[in-house]
Amino acid sequence: MYLPAAFRQDDLAELHRQIAASRLATLVSHGPQGLTASHLPLLLEPGEGESGTLYGHLARANPHWQELAAGGEALAIFQGPEAYVSPSWYPGKAAHGKAVPTWNYVAVHAYGPVELFDEPERLRRLLGRLSDRHEVGRAQPWSLDEAPRDYIDGMLRAIVGFALPIRRLEGKWKLSQNRPAADRDGVRAGLAASGDPRNRELAARMSVID
Repeated sequence: MYLPAAFRQDDLAELHRQIAASRLATLVSHGPQGLTASHLPLLLEPGEGESGTLYGHLARANPHWQELAAGGEALAIFQGPEAYVSPSWYPGKAAHGKAVPTWNYVAVHAYGPVELFDEPERLRRLLGRLSDRHEVGRAQPWSLDEAPRDYIDGMLRAIVGFALPIRRLEGKWKLSQNRPAADRDGVRAGLAASGDPRNRELAARMSVID
């Protein structure tokens, strides 16, 4: 990932918070057929290894896991809030016109080797934790224990679990840090006034960095 110094995020706790907040990741690897990507919910164990370890699973019918089994490095991409930035939000644009559109965003890239596993009890624990995480806040949270044991056993045979110990972690918080304060204020105000909640979320992120 291209990382100008103004946008680089190196705080491990902040990177972990963004990973935890990203509900769906993109797992990318390179195999004999070229690049392969799968979109997956992942769990982070922040205390495992120097930068944490990611856990997830793939359908056994998905050939991606076989490419991962061959070894090599994989990349997990976590996308945070993002938004188009209009030049009209820069105060100086009316005076000199020297402004072009851009895009602000938050993203984390996690790199590392992938370790596969298919032990039923280990998979069951992983599925239970994934379900518990995404059921939080519901009036009647669903639990893995609600499904028949033999049904879940069959589902476990249809997936392959993996761990990705993070060897390299990159964060990019592109939030107009390279612009004058007046321009940053203009972008933040423009995003905050938007009817799109994603834009307002990014405006809130910009307020944190100032």
